[in-house]
Amino acid sequence: MLTKQLANQIVEQTMIRLNRNINVMDTNGMILASGEQDRVERIHEGALHVAKTEKPLWITEVNTHKWPGSKPGINMPVYFQQQLIAVIGITGNPEGLKDIATLLQLTTEMMIHQSLIVSKSEWKRKMKEMVFEELISSTTYPPVLYERLDRIGFPLQSPYVTILLELSSTQYHGAVQQLEDYFDKDEVMVGHYQLNELFILTAGIKVEEVHKKIEKLPAFLQKNISVRLGAGKPVETIEEIQQSFQTAKLALQYGQPENKITFFEEVEVLSLLKKSNSTEAKQFSNRVLQGLDEKYCHTLVEFFKCDQQLALCAEALTIHRHTLTYRLKKIHETTGYNPASFQDALVLQLALWLVS
Repeated sequence: MLTKQLANQIVEQTMIRLNRNINVMDTNGMILASGEQDRVERIHEGALHVAKTEKPLWITEVNTHKWPGSKPGINMPVYFQQQLIAVIGITGNPEGLKDIATLLQLTTEMMIHQSLIVSKSEWKRKMKEMVFEELISSTTYPPVLYERLDRIGFPLQSPYVTILLELSSTQYHGAVQQLEDYFDKDEVMVGHYQLNELFILTAGIKVEEVHKKIEKLPAFLQKNISVRLGAGKPVETIEEIQQSFQTAKLALQYGQPENKITFFEEVEVLSLLKKSNSTEAKQFSNRVLQGLDEKYCHTLVEFFKCDQQLALCAEALTIHRHTLTYRLKKIHETTGYNPASFQDALVLQLALWLVS
């Protein structure tokens, strides 16, 4: 549990503050780190005694002979979560060290606690990422996967919703912690998916509540993180999480770049159309839009975004309403399809989706 690297850090930090030689020993009495390098990896009989009795040991000039490999000083047991994991020793006259020995013990335990808690947290995140990878890679799972889900505290409660986040590389670090703070940690799995992408997998949260949380998320992260979110469709079993993940990818892929959030339902029709990569689909798109330049295609896109409302569209394009009316008339004349008519607008919208 206690590594040589951590033992060396403890020795370095405490010696700077106390200006005394410090030794860190494992529960077998071996010196892992010391200000006296020639003693490293030797057995400290005094530390071994402390490990067995779990009681402090004072070693003086008088009784040094009882503890081979030891020097005068005080050796204290070190605990982590009520378990003995090491022995810390400070060299010198015990009478002059008794006031700082307990402080040294406490400081060491705090340093170990902080380091091991961080390591445990990192391990748990890695485990979450590994479990998520398994969930999205198959629809049949080995029993060990359910054990891992239990170990990371992820509840098997429907519905499940996958959310993918796309961030810029400069804002990537620290985002996982922010997301864990934002969501209830017992209800979500958060981690790194691939370069500049994070995942969130929710469980047991009502779909309406998930949507509310997603809609507020960009504002929560806005202070220092620019993000695009793709939310997949809700599913009822863990075997369907793969579907939720795939639809989250499609939401990111086909969502408008300027939109911070895209729900799969918003691009479902488009994703179905995009699956058809046939020559006929391309010919259809080219035939319908033939003769329209970029300006007119952009006008159509905005017109449909504004639900065919002239005033809103003119404002979005920053043009006069009469100019917009003229453009729509030209589109009708050029293509033979009237953007204001539902049936014709549907044809034009499909053609735009296929060509985009």
